[in-house]
Amino acid sequence: MSEPIPPMDHPLPPNLTAQERESFRWEAAHAALDGLPGGGMNLAWEAVRRHSIGAAPERIALVWLARDGRRIELSYRELDRLISRFASAVTALGLERGDRVFLLCDRVPELYVAALGTLLAGGVVCPLFSAFGPEPVRVRMEVGDGRFLVTTPGLYRRKVAPVRDELPTLEHVLLVAEAGEVCGLLHGQPGPIRKPAEGHDFTGLLAGASESFGCAPTTADDMALLHFTSGTTGKPKGAVHVHGAGVWHHRSAMYALDLQPGDIFWCTADPGWVTGTSYGILAPLLHGLTSIVDEGEFDPTRWYDILGRERVTVWYTAPTAIRLLMRSPVPVPQLPELRLAASVGEPLNPECVRWAVEHLGIPFHDTWWQSETGGILIANVRSEPLQPGAMGKALPGIEAAVTKRHGDTIEVLESGEGELAIRPGWPSMFRGYLHEEARYKACFVDGWYLAGDLARRDPDGTFWFVGRVDDVIKAAGHLIGPFEVESGLMEHEAVAEVAVIGKPDELAGNIVKAFVLLAPGYEPSPELERELRGFARKRLGAAVAPREIAFALDLPRTRSGKIMRRLLKARELGLPEGDTSTLETPA
Repeated sequence: MSEPIPPMDHPLPPNLTAQERESFRWEAAHAALDGLPGGGMNLAWEAVRRHSIGAAPERIALVWLARDGRRIELSYRELDRLISRFASAVTALGLERGDRVFLLCDRVPELYVAALGTLLAGGVVCPLFSAFGPEPVRVRMEVGDGRFLVTTPGLYRRKVAPVRDELPTLEHVLLVAEAGEVCGLLHGQPGPIRKPAEGHDFTGLLAGASESFGCAPTTADDMALLHFTSGTTGKPKGAVHVHGAGVWHHRSAMYALDLQPGDIFWCTADPGWVTGTSYGILAPLLHGLTSIVDEGEFDPTRWYDILGRERVTVWYTAPTAIRLLMRSPVPVPQLPELRLAASVGEPLNPECVRWAVEHLGIPFHDTWWQSETGGILIANVRSEPLQPGAMGKALPGIEAAVTKRHGDTIEVLESGEGELAIRPGWPSMFRGYLHEEARYKACFVDGWYLAGDLARRDPDGTFWFVGRVDDVIKAAGHLIGPFEVESGLMEHEAVAEVAVIGKPDELAGNIVKAFVLLAPGYEPSPELERELRGFARKRLGAAVAPREIAFALDLPRTRSGKIMRRLLKARELGLPEGDTSTLETPA
């Protein structure tokens, strides 16, 4: 185990005190947001309108950085004007409370206007990743009964038109012809008149819409967001989230991401994934902060330039991106404004944490949550010592445990290893899988939500990720977590990335097999394979170290960057691959 990294010394106050851990009250968390006049709650009201009509309407809400170098700022007042126009426009088209609005766009201002405008109008936001192919788009829109779609002409032709006849509920398509064009409406520039055959011109529709839209009378329990999560088999599941989730988006961002007044926040996740919605759109706006939106793809030089030029203070990104930065020859610049860096999406290897301390002067703080939890539940917070490789501790208000299941009862373990479970009741908990009540109920046993992750809990409450329950390897009587093996191998200088699976073995039941992606300057060879196996045995012990090592040119991963171990195993054993709709390069 690595030596803990002390809490960060910073002139600003710590983001979480011992008193807050002991005295947390949900009433106070709810009181941090205003609620609608007359009662109720609406995420767009909380994220935009209350700032627009409050004390600082000219504060910058979004800074959009286009691929072509354009930079557009939107204040809270300006963003409110645009989302009001969108809400007016779709209401005039017949949008009713609860209607699903699917968003299939790159990271452009129109996506953020549509998402927040949908919420303001009482609709349900259903984000889609723009790299999805036609079939993943069709399945999700079919499950979600999509009635409205916001996309671009190119994406429509490639992703929607081939399956349009299989989407009987889709009535209205709003086409974004030119990224950022809608912002011209704020300055009396309506843009060219277009009449696309496939639907409505986005800018043209909003040009004739009113900016005086009020707010739909939604409640905290009304459906607001629909996030899709894939399993190993069957259709993607539509996880239902409500307007009240904003209470936890706000509070968890304060605790886990240390959001404070005046921060400039950058979440690199695409809004097509839950992180890009919960923390890329909602959380910073709920806090009244400035949020960076980058249209460009991953590029080390561009990213470092954004961090420095935009004076980013809090940065939320993914372990895959961190590992790519570690492998990049681009030098890491001085970033004096950066106060906190955090990661999400998959476990963060200790090497990534130590690299950040050496090159950024601060560690990456890992966070744990899922599409189903809607927000961060376990994290390494800035004000407490950080143990590289640990998930961290449960945030205030969250009761987390490692458990063993005995039929319909749950045994809670004080420490040790077991399935991670959360006591229901936090505001951002999903409220169902759309149209799949039985599948939803199966997630809860004996008063606990079972996360499907295997974890270890220390006596002090620190959690350590072991692996997905389905990924854990049973070898010769031992339960081996892939993450432990992968992190151990990554300590070797030749290893850039690694994925581990269990391979059936007649004698041991399973053996550990590692697929290794080599760092630049290293070539596969029998000698290097032997060296890595010896290195792993020394670090991990013979019972845990991989018996087989294969060198890979690439690893199958989702479009959000997670390595798909189940797909590696299926291909190794010649088994059906299951749902591959989220695969980075579709099969």
